[in-house]
Amino acid sequence: MRDWAVERRERTRHLIELGGLVIKAGLVDLTNDDRATLYGAFLTVADRLRSEERANALTLWQRKGKRAFTADQDTT
Repeated sequence: MRDWAVERRERTRHLIELGGLVIKAGLVDLTNDDRATLYGAFLTVADRLRSEERANALTLWQRKGKRAFTADQDTT
């Protein structure tokens, strides 16, 4: 397979996985699949990550995400 095709598949898989996280977090249902709302929320997160709160936000969100992944594994 050509390099560009492999890279395209990897990128596609990555995008699908990220979309899965949006669904897994319940954001699609909570926003009634309103993409402007989702985009605005992501922009708010990005703004926070560009601020002085970056380190604290990353730590908090990482811990919360790890706990959620663990809880999901425990229930399956």
